[in-house]
Amino acid sequence: MNDSSWGAPPQAGYWGPTEQGPGQGVGPAGPAYDAHDAQQTRPMPIVPEVPAPGGDQDDDRGVAARRRGPLFRDETPQVPSPWVAPQNTEPMPDAPQPAPAPQKKSAGRDLGAAIGVGVGLGVVIVASLFIVKAVFVGVVAVAVVVGLWELTKRLEERKGIKAPLVPLAVGGAAMVVAGYVRGAEGAWVAMALTALAALVWRMTEPPDGYLRDVTAGVFAAFYVPFLATFVAMMLTAHDGPQRVLTFLLLTVVSDTGAYAVGWRFGRHKLAPRISPGKTREGLVGAVTFAMGAGALCMQFLIDGGSWWQGLLLGLAVAASATLGDLGESMIKRDLGIKDMGTLLPGHGGIMDRLDSLLPTAPVVWLLMVIFVGSA
Repeated sequence: MNDSSWGAPPQAGYWGPTEQGPGQGVGPAGPAYDAHDAQQTRPMPIVPEVPAPGGDQDDDRGVAARRRGPLFRDETPQVPSPWVAPQNTEPMPDAPQPAPAPQKKSAGRDLGAAIGVGVGLGVVIVASLFIVKAVFVGVVAVAVVVGLWELTKRLEERKGIKAPLVPLAVGGAAMVVAGYVRGAEGAWVAMALTALAALVWRMTEPPDGYLRDVTAGVFAAFYVPFLATFVAMMLTAHDGPQRVLTFLLLTVVSDTGAYAVGWRFGRHKLAPRISPGKTREGLVGAVTFAMGAGALCMQFLIDGGSWWQGLLLGLAVAASATLGDLGESMIKRDLGIKDMGTLLPGHGGIMDRLDSLLPTAPVVWLLMVIFVGSA
């Protein structure tokens, strides 16, 4: 069978499988379909014949299997044509993407406002410290009252704890003055009276939550005004302003060294569950800066002081300031807040600046007494 007739429609002038030859009187064959069927049947396209390697001995089925291209227009060929260049089916490698630009570390606060406020506070403190000691005691008392207000306000807002603010504020200011006038004995007496006043004041309200509220009140009295009293007691010495200045400088230098070194080189977290921003490298920076500043201050500011004493003092300040900062962070994390207040732009509240100063005050006072005496 000639494979040129595979699926090809009959055409005019086409003779059957046997052409007219000599001695044969075969007439032209009629159409394979009648006119009616031809009009309703879609003509099939002529498919080019592909010669087979085996020649004419291949059967019709093998010829059909070697045909290329669709029989109908709407059919999709399953085998690519041998005349079509093979396509590369391997996925093209992704184009190299530019490396993301390294993000610049952020300080997390408005440094301009923080520096401006810090310089302003420093001027007020130094001026009051070296002009009239009593004025500086007043500045400490005001800071204590504002700190107590911030602490008790956050306790009430976040935990529903109503620590009695009025007796705490009055007793806290009196505690600072008593420490300056009567020393440690006056500070302890004022602390006891303040705690008693908080117990009595809370009795004017319903008993629900009484123990919780008075416990928070006693804690606040110890944490803020009592620890601040040691600053006033440092001031009573003949070189009191220099001692207080040393205390302030070492604490500020420790915080600055921890921030600068930690921001630049910090890789290992110090206490991630308490304060994720603090690093071990920052602690090393705090210790290094504080020890250097302590050696200079004890050698040149404190009467009878020595540089090696300053090294020990700086080490102790770095440790106490870091612990105080972590303690304040623990309180704020428990309360679910970032800052204790918004009074100081770039810093937060007063308590956010007193966090490292308060626990450092008794440490510096004690070491000063051991090294050079209390007079």
